[in-house]
Amino acid sequence: MTELKTCFKKVDYDLSGLLYNLEMGDIGLPDLQRPFVWSNIRVRALFDSMYRGFPVGNMLFWENGIIENSRQIGVDGKQRSAPARLIVDGQQRLTSLYAVIKGKKIRDKNYKERHIEIAFRPRDGKFEVSDAAIKKDVEWIPNITVIWTLDKGNYEGITEFIEKLAQKKNPDPSERKTISANISKLYGLKNYPFTAFEINQTVSEEEVADIFVRINSTAVPLNQADFILTLLSVFWDDGRRDLEKFCATSRKTPKAGDPPSPFNYLIQPDADQLLRVSVALGFKRGKLQSVYQLLRGKDLDTGEFSTERRVAQFAVLQGAQAEVLNLMYWDQFLKTLIGAGFRTSELISSQTSVLYAYAFYLIGRLEHKIPEHVMQRLISRWFYASSLTGRYSSSAETIMEQDLNRIKDKKDSDGYIQAINEMMMSQLTNDFWTITLPHNLDNSSPKSPELYAYIAAQNKLGASVLFSINEKKISELLDPSLKVFKKALDRHHLYPKAWLMRQGITDLKQTNQVANYALLEWPDNIEISDDPPREYLPKIQIRFKPEVWNHMCDQHALPQNWEQMDYNTFLNERRKLMAGIIRKGFETL
Repeated sequence: MTELKTCFKKVDYDLSGLLYNLEMGDIGLPDLQRPFVWSNIRVRALFDSMYRGFPVGNMLFWENGIIENSRQIGVDGKQRSAPARLIVDGQQRLTSLYAVIKGKKIRDKNYKERHIEIAFRPRDGKFEVSDAAIKKDVEWIPNITVIWTLDKGNYEGITEFIEKLAQKKNPDPSERKTISANISKLYGLKNYPFTAFEINQTVSEEEVADIFVRINSTAVPLNQADFILTLLSVFWDDGRRDLEKFCATSRKTPKAGDPPSPFNYLIQPDADQLLRVSVALGFKRGKLQSVYQLLRGKDLDTGEFSTERRVAQFAVLQGAQAEVLNLMYWDQFLKTLIGAGFRTSELISSQTSVLYAYAFYLIGRLEHKIPEHVMQRLISRWFYASSLTGRYSSSAETIMEQDLNRIKDKKDSDGYIQAINEMMMSQLTNDFWTITLPHNLDNSSPKSPELYAYIAAQNKLGASVLFSINEKKISELLDPSLKVFKKALDRHHLYPKAWLMRQGITDLKQTNQVANYALLEWPDNIEISDDPPREYLPKIQIRFKPEVWNHMCDQHALPQNWEQMDYNTFLNERRKLMAGIIRKGFETL
């Protein structure tokens, strides 16, 4: 019988040993891993499972034969310059344990440093995410980090807790015994056993990446973007670092004198989102599964892999990513969204639509050499249309693949522009504007794409705030850079909710209809209170000249004599007028 050969060995650890190795830097994190993405609730569940003696899974390490491509857990320095073992699977668990037990900060998926605080109630062994109420409750240890960092799990620490508890609620001998035993049990988690499988250092980077993908594809729900980011970490580490740096910088408001930055008020992208733009630009593909295979050097026809093919495909991705991260293109593209009326992230119903619009912008500018002023108009219309219709709200990869197929064979700028316009017009028919859109406005979602398109249209058309005596523009008060103690604009019920409920209309899907809302300055909203429109409107109308009043009503899709209508008639009539404003906003682009 042929002896079975494996590429790994089994090693047993206790938790304190693992954490010592992490703290010394002997165990490190390779860049083929994702950032720390667990919520505090999942960290709480991990400690609860360990406390109950449940298994929490094995670790997978890789003996480090390539020491330059690794980083450490946490944000503090390490004593070892290069780790002997790299974490392939188990980063989230180990990062959680290290951060809580050692009291170390971690860098989360938003590239921010923070502590993880988990609370413990000794009388019943319950864990919770710490909050303000828990921190005031003497029955809780609000941050279990102190159990290990300040040695609060020994006799003195337990006595100190019980004495503090006794000042508010004196526990009886049985309760004291339970509390002591539970704190000691928590302290004993440092001896919790783990098993790690350590991959030999002779195993190649590509094989380790494949092992990582195989493990996580059946456990943690990764998507194809995660798989491609894994390959970037193995074969093009600088590319992944550039992506992460771009994303981290986009979240930081620049200060005077800072260099140009991707920061903006519309979208703070993640690495996997920008990767999709690069893939669309470089490979003209929306589906990432086949791109993962291409980047591994696979011939999709024969199934064979080759280093030359992998190098060539990575060169394509490298070229595309350089354009995607070009701050000039990024800035010019974002101006197309603002030009379409979308001034703030609060009006973005689909980040996918933003990113795919960026891909189409880059293809037009770079491959078809379409002038900037033409692309500004084309992409502003495209984003407005794709956002309004929810083009990528389901099966986004499939729809994008189809869209890219429609434009990838276009040889000149005219053909490209025509293809984009045809895709828009196939949805934005006259029936869409007059039938489908009013019907879609029959909803109560505060984040509906139709509502956002309506506000964007008002921005584009220069509408004044409803009832504003100074004719302040909606666009001015939606300026995301304004720093105010309260939002400048309120969403106001034209037929107040309390009044509707007094009329027997209690279903929130009816009272909170999109067509029952208008944007007001908050003092006006307070002044109107719960009066019906037939009572509050005459008091407001007398402030305005008739021509100003009529123009304001037109800008806000208010039917003539709407305050006298019954509620349902008002909703139906206003939806038609709102659809008209949305259409007019699009047609001005």
